Amino acid sequence: MDARTESLRIAGLHAFYGESHILHGMDIVVHRGECVSLLGRNGAGRTTTLRAILGLTGKRSGSIMLNGRETIGLAPHRIARLGVGYCPEERGIYASLSCEENLLLPPQVDSGGMSVDEIYAMFPNLKERRHSQGTRLSGGEQQMLAMARILRTGARLLLLDEISEGLAPVIVQRLGEVIRHLKAKGYTILLVEQNFRFAAPLADRMYVIEHGRAVAEIAQHELEEKREFLQEFLGV
Repeated sequence: MDARTESLRIAGLHAFYGESHILHGMDIVVHRGECVSLLGRNGAGRTTTLRAILGLTGKRSGSIMLNGRETIGLAPHRIARLGVGYCPEERGIYASLSCEENLLLPPQVDSGGMSVDEIYAMFPNLKERRHSQGTRLSGGEQQMLAMARILRTGARLLLLDEISEGLAPVIVQRLGEVIRHLKAKGYTILLVEQNFRFAAPLADRMYVIEHGRAVAEIAQHELEEKREFLQEFLGV
């Protein structure tokens, strides 16, 4: 693909937490409108990759290009304003605020963010629970709220970390439908998932991450022929 279609290019990325060296030369590319999944065992460096994109790790070196712009030296709030939305594994719902107050909290980083009505149409559960405190939402509702919150901001590159973890199958299925809908609307999605069966049908391409670097790239149509390789690496 043409470099002009690249939403994200990570090259030779090293990242640290204190003295711990987590990413050892990460190289991945995500094109606009793609859903790309990072697969790997716990501790492989997948979540650190998402956090490094936003400058939330310690020391970083290498290159992180967002829509052709080098961001390795930028502060996290400046990176977010380039249209990056992050849905962390811990969700970060404010317990003392209502569902709707949580939704309205983040600032707009770009034009074109979804309206509250559009978000409620996508997540009817949140509309029903809009006056409920954050602590009173179920795990699935909290996950929907964490995703919905970044859609209001206008971000077009969505970094989603383990969004299916610990949720009921019906909620996981709904989140998969939402990702398909967002992809159809032209969003770019980088998905970290332990749940291979959730991630595989959604992703155009997958990177297998091990020891802080991408060791393989697998396209959707190659899944069947690479099944043995995936079983060896991921136990799927």
